[in-house]
Amino acid sequence: MTNGLARASVRFRPASFAGGFVALLFAVAVMTACGTLLQTGITAHVAPVRYAAAPVVVAADPYARISVDRGEDTEEVSSALPERARVDGGLAARIAARPGVAAALPDLSFPVLSDLRPLTGRNLADTEVGAGRAPGAGEVLVDAGTAAAAHLAPGDALTLTAPGGSAAYRISGVAAAPDTARSPGTVWFADGAADLLSGHPGRADAITVQPREGVATAVLAAEVRQAVAGEARVLTGDARGEAEEQGLAPGKEVLTGLGGSFGGTAAITAVFVVMGTVALAVGQRAREMALLRAIGATPRQIRRTVATEAVLVAPVAGAIGVLPGLALARWWFGQLVERGAVPAGVSLDVGVIPMAAAVGLGLLAALTAGHLASRRPARARPALALGDAAVERPGPGPVRTVFGVSVLVGGVVLAALAAGQSGTRAANLALGVVMCFLVAVALLGPLLARLATTLIGGPLRAGAAGAPGALAAANARSNARRLASAITPIVMVTAFCGTLLFLQSTLADATGRQIRDGVVADRVVSSTGPGLPSTAVGQAARLPGVDAAVGLLRTGVLQRSGDALDPVTALGVSGDPAALPRVLDLGVGEGSLGDLGRSPDTVAVDAMLADGAGVRVGDRLPLWLGDGTEVRPTVVATYRRGLGFGQVLLPRAAVAGHVAGGFDSQLLVRERPDADRAAVAAGLERLGIPGLAVTDRAGYTAQADRDLELGAWANRVMAAVLGGFAAVSAANTLVMTVLDRRREVALLRLAGTTRRQVRGMLRWEALLVAAAGLLMGAAIAWTTLVPIARGLTGGAPYVPVGTALPLAAAAVGLALVATGLPARLLLRARPAEAAAGRE
Repeated sequence: MTNGLARASVRFRPASFAGGFVALLFAVAVMTACGTLLQTGITAHVAPVRYAAAPVVVAADPYARISVDRGEDTEEVSSALPERARVDGGLAARIAARPGVAAALPDLSFPVLSDLRPLTGRNLADTEVGAGRAPGAGEVLVDAGTAAAAHLAPGDALTLTAPGGSAAYRISGVAAAPDTARSPGTVWFADGAADLLSGHPGRADAITVQPREGVATAVLAAEVRQAVAGEARVLTGDARGEAEEQGLAPGKEVLTGLGGSFGGTAAITAVFVVMGTVALAVGQRAREMALLRAIGATPRQIRRTVATEAVLVAPVAGAIGVLPGLALARWWFGQLVERGAVPAGVSLDVGVIPMAAAVGLGLLAALTAGHLASRRPARARPALALGDAAVERPGPGPVRTVFGVSVLVGGVVLAALAAGQSGTRAANLALGVVMCFLVAVALLGPLLARLATTLIGGPLRAGAAGAPGALAAANARSNARRLASAITPIVMVTAFCGTLLFLQSTLADATGRQIRDGVVADRVVSSTGPGLPSTAVGQAARLPGVDAAVGLLRTGVLQRSGDALDPVTALGVSGDPAALPRVLDLGVGEGSLGDLGRSPDTVAVDAMLADGAGVRVGDRLPLWLGDGTEVRPTVVATYRRGLGFGQVLLPRAAVAGHVAGGFDSQLLVRERPDADRAAVAAGLERLGIPGLAVTDRAGYTAQADRDLELGAWANRVMAAVLGGFAAVSAANTLVMTVLDRRREVALLRLAGTTRRQVRGMLRWEALLVAAAGLLMGAAIAWTTLVPIARGLTGGAPYVPVGTALPLAAAAVGLALVATGLPARLLLRARPAEAAAGRE
């Protein structure tokens, strides 16, 4: 009997289940996309190319790790290193001494500047020579592609600049085959010369190991592990690609971050939407369930009927939702690869687990919502069931109220906690704060809806919009539960989009202001290639008319914040540190930037980071450099404008040997008041650096905007995914709410209300819903943004009118369209038939 009732309900009343079907479909799509990205982040790997011929590769750990006490247990926390981690080149000798090892060769790579194009420098290792011979002192071997493109042959001269120095080299030969590494072109130096030119002597990217004849890979790997004694990782199989691709570890963190933290928020939102929609659909059928109770249906039969309906609808909606979810995951992943956040060699891992989890979670949400919504009609006494169904409950029950208030308090506490954080940790708390407030709105919806309509609907009740407005205000006030179902999705759209978009606008505005106020240099020199050699600072400082020249090497470091390692932007400063204030006004608070570089063991720190770390001038700040080297430099100064330039300033000598390429990112030049500006610009352009570009201070701003673009794009995508899903849910809920008012509209028509008056009433109700949703959503977004903006920028959120007004207009338009279209369908029906309950 129960299954028959469920099938009949779905078959003969499809409109009652359409809303739940749509919500489930989109929920599964979002969860499938996030789950697929998470699975890809966990399983991501890159097939070895350069190291394909070596069965065993020794490489450094690409993560920094710390131990965190969790009560009686200890947990290891890791974070991907911003730069390539390297191994001690001396390990090669220890590995080569093992009986099963035929050869252990260090592998080096570093950027090289030339007049031809950007090149990659390497040590000779086991590279085979085609034409000519292996390079000796002052000689290089070039790859076949570069030689053919530049018409080079053995005996030709080539001027090359590496991190370790610049010189003219003679081409000794051409490699036997094109270089298979992922690089635009390659030049090989003699092993000793490559070690010095790399900028990090004594360190290697990896060590390739070849076995003696008859030694299996597993045996060889075991011998190598004994030789390295835990100082490095021993890789075999596809894991060798990790040593070759520097961006794999950060790319995996991006994917797991999107699929995990954002995916978790999206999953909670999806479950929240599905439960709300299913509960609304079940609540709209309260009279039907009451009639079943009145004719003898048991509470168990009522609950089983609702559960069977969910089992019939949810798997179908989920199966259909998987396909757009995979399409979204492929697009999202492709954009990440295109923007360089994920290495091109990584493939999207499409598996069954994310799909099954998404469908199962949607089904579980539908069953839970149906069970909760059917409790009241199932428990009603048969004789009183119809009467109970005709009366709307005045508000949420005591349990729901207690939970709602608890979650609301939790959101406030979490927002206060975010105010005490800095950097990405504060931003990462944003979605958690929003979710707490949204759950509170869902639980306390009827109370909040009644309060909102009382405040907003006052002018309508006073007759400001005539009879339709007064009728809309009265309906809204007397049907707070129904209104809450329509308001909540609007709150979601506003809160999600407002938080994510205005968080990014706040960061961009603060960064832009700091850069505009802080760059006091007259010229900004950059390069379209790997960068500027360290000698460029001295050359620029000696030009006539130049007052100060400072080079900046952009990198990243890790800083411990509580139980986590946070990535921090850093600058290596070359030249005279005392000249830094003449090109950058960083807003120094304590100490002096002139003390930076008097010893390599010094650092200047952004004031907000210093406050978070609890350090002052004279204290030591624990840091992990880009390659994982732990240092504890002494703080010599604090400054205010770290968001626009870098949260940490270090002497160039302290970081140059710990970055992927030891070239400066930019050179800032200040001219004397009496300088010939054209002559200074011409002198800078004659520095002889390939791809040189000389601009004014606006060039620095443009570069900073490009650096922020990935974060801005990520926030826009998250806002589009969550906001779009919430918008679909809002439209879905509004349509369901309007279509459920068939009898109410028919009775108004029978009482003499015209179609125009009914449409006017519904429009005013839609505006009430939109206004209430916008106000509550804006309050949630603002409450979330204020402490987080203070933690990130030290100021208030920046809300651009050009973003806020379209967002508000979209919410109002959504409410009007989702109300107006189904209203036209209702008004087509004959009032007498609709009032009698005919479909």
